[in-house]
Amino acid sequence: MRMAFERLFIVHPHSVNEDYLAHAGVALRFALLLLRAGLAALVHALIPALFETSASSTIKKLHREMTERSGASQRG
Repeated sequence: MRMAFERLFIVHPHSVNEDYLAHAGVALRFALLLLRAGLAALVHALIPALFETSASSTIKKLHREMTERSGASQRG
């Protein structure tokens, strides 16, 4: 039972040098930003003149952040 708990809640956050709550905060922030980008893309699909670069800009920004965090966790 303890192994399952650790695998579900501890192992991955520790692999990126975070505890559970820190990792949950980062993941939630990413999720909300991606949700906003998805909604912007949906509006853009219906009205192309709106949100022309919102979704792609958000995705590029999050990619940069994730790449930097990944590199930092591998060095640390």
